[in-house]
Amino acid sequence: MESVIKTAFPFVVYGIGVLMAFQIVLMIVAYTVLAERKVLGWMQGRIGPNRVGPWGVLQPFADLLKFIFKEDLTPDKSTKFVYFLAPLVALTCALMPMVVYPFGPAITTVDWSFLPYGLGEGVTALPLTIARIDVGVLFILGITSVGVYGIALAGWSSNNKYSLMGGLRSSAQMISYELAMGASVIGAVMLAGTLDLNGIIFAQIHSPFRWFIIPQFIGFVVFLIAAFAETNRVPFDLPEAETELVAGFHTEYSALKFALFFMAEYVNMFTVSVMCTVLFLGGWYVPGLGRLLEPGSIPYAIVSHAAFIGKICAFLFLFIWVRGTLPRFRFDQLMNFGWKFLLPVALANVILTIIVVYFLNS
Repeated sequence: MESVIKTAFPFVVYGIGVLMAFQIVLMIVAYTVLAERKVLGWMQGRIGPNRVGPWGVLQPFADLLKFIFKEDLTPDKSTKFVYFLAPLVALTCALMPMVVYPFGPAITTVDWSFLPYGLGEGVTALPLTIARIDVGVLFILGITSVGVYGIALAGWSSNNKYSLMGGLRSSAQMISYELAMGASVIGAVMLAGTLDLNGIIFAQIHSPFRWFIIPQFIGFVVFLIAAFAETNRVPFDLPEAETELVAGFHTEYSALKFALFFMAEYVNMFTVSVMCTVLFLGGWYVPGLGRLLEPGSIPYAIVSHAAFIGKICAFLFLFIWVRGTLPRFRFDQLMNFGWKFLLPVALANVILTIIVVYFLNS
């Protein structure tokens, strides 16, 4: 029995860590929805949700209960297996990149040998990352690219012309803007010399003037615009344009299946906000914090983690602000902008970065 516990204990600890990370992300997603409804209400001269709990703070839980208890309808002529699979694909691909997010610096000032069953034996640092891989940037771009299959399959399997049109629009839009997004990332990767997210952060520490938003400002703007298109947010929300497509690819979805698509959209917003923070704003690094707190200590990790979440929330607020400000593009304008302007600018930025890096290293 003792040997079984000793073998299982590390998996239990790591499982708890994964669940905590998922809980953090899902809570941020839930309250991003509430913040969006509140901010849009204020911008439009309304109050916003204010009935469930003090100042409406329990509204996300009321929405979840509503989704759980709503009738789950399935179209008779739909391809049922694919119809049920599509929202799971969308949410799974949205959540998977979370395993490589660097939520904060490693804690190195604690002696972890006190952990039972030899879990802390030989451990000198506790990273605030679930899994650190050398190609973290490629992992995130690859997994999020697969997410378009969830939307495309939902549009096709519903046997609804509006849903099919929304799925086709989404596929064309994501393929078009993924090229510009990938090209905008190359500049930051070349300056850092690595595809590891932690390595990119370490290349930007010691000074805010080393943040890649300064030498890669063009790449930052291109990435941010492409991020709006990749997440189907205003002004690029053509796949679910209510006035044209009656909500597009999720027209025939209800109850929890609709909630999965809803969550996937906001988790994707969180993902691109993390990528913007890591690639261009130094990730969890806080200028001058090392002079006040000991690097590697628990307080240092807590403050750095809070700063990381704060930067992400600033990008999430930008998503909300843009939704309440800008009108929707026409689809031909969206495609022309992506192929004829954004992609050439991203490629020009890559070429310029190659020239600069070559002369700096020669």
